[in-house]
Amino acid sequence: MTQRVYNFSAGPAAMPVPVLESIQRDMLALPGVGASILEISHRSGTFVAIAEAAEANLRKLLSISDDYAVLFLQGGSRLQFSMIPMNLLGEGQSADYILTGSWGNDALKEAKKEGETSVAWDGKSTNYDRLPKKGDLKLNPQAAYVHYTSNETIQGVQFQSEPEVGDVPLVCDSSSEFLYKPLDVSKYGLIYACAQKNAGPSGVTVVIIRKDLLKKSDPNMPGYLNYQIHADNGSMWNTPPTFGIYVLKLVTDWLLNDVGGLDAMYKRNQDKAKLLYDVLDASNGFYAGHAQKEDRSLMNVTFRLPSDELTDQFVGEAKKLSLTDLKGHRSVGGIRASIYNAMPVAGVEKLRDFMVEFKEKNAK
Repeated sequence: MTQRVYNFSAGPAAMPVPVLESIQRDMLALPGVGASILEISHRSGTFVAIAEAAEANLRKLLSISDDYAVLFLQGGSRLQFSMIPMNLLGEGQSADYILTGSWGNDALKEAKKEGETSVAWDGKSTNYDRLPKKGDLKLNPQAAYVHYTSNETIQGVQFQSEPEVGDVPLVCDSSSEFLYKPLDVSKYGLIYACAQKNAGPSGVTVVIIRKDLLKKSDPNMPGYLNYQIHADNGSMWNTPPTFGIYVLKLVTDWLLNDVGGLDAMYKRNQDKAKLLYDVLDASNGFYAGHAQKEDRSLMNVTFRLPSDELTDQFVGEAKKLSLTDLKGHRSVGGIRASIYNAMPVAGVEKLRDFMVEFKEKNAK
């Protein structure tokens, strides 16, 4: 087998090695089935059991009550940017959007096509290096919902707790932090996440929606875009992303059985992020973090070096050490180390050691 690198990509991202080994072992034929997961019918008893187990795992990990439906959809978060206002934004209503980075802005652009929106807060003036403080939000108490992005992968800012929005349904794009720590689902009207950061491969999107909100879906809208239809059909109104759901089931098995649940995962994620942020804080400005300290992400560590030349040198030398996909997004520049759930501590330690050595050799 080819030697694996430490993959710091923002997504599709690293997956747990035990999950990859399970996929490899059973790819030709699932035990007792005689056919691959890529071949069996989504209506078969085997796949229905897999989908039910994936949902049961999510409900256990996040303590999701029966007041919520769990849907397995396609189209990634970008389709959710449209589906959410299509389903939840009624005639004559407006929706509030909290803008803390690139993905929140993209969500707003799509929502504007479906109805009235309002910006409750926008961090653009400081290039999205911080989150709103208490009292900053300008919320409409009659809004159909309030949308926010809990972790912005590009800017590396992350909410540590939910924004307070009163009785208005809170909608969260949780794509780049999903399952990284325990979550009080009861505070939300809808949570959505594409899988390819923390929960599986690209191709499956999880939507957790409070059941009372399903009735807001207009029966005359296109079928695939209707949450109620998906809920009524157990996410099988069309052929679902079977392989993605299968892998999500394996990832949630890993979280439950190998990691020990989301409390343990959260502690691991805190420890990993601290390894890198400690280097930033001790570098006397050689590594300049993009996010303000109190709003830093545990998933995406973003920082700049003194020059573009040093940034390119950093990326090149890191790659030779099998530390890959570290170049930051063009809108922020610098370096982005995505250290999602599956990134092992050893990978973060190796990056930390490289950062220390690189600074010692290149700081003036």
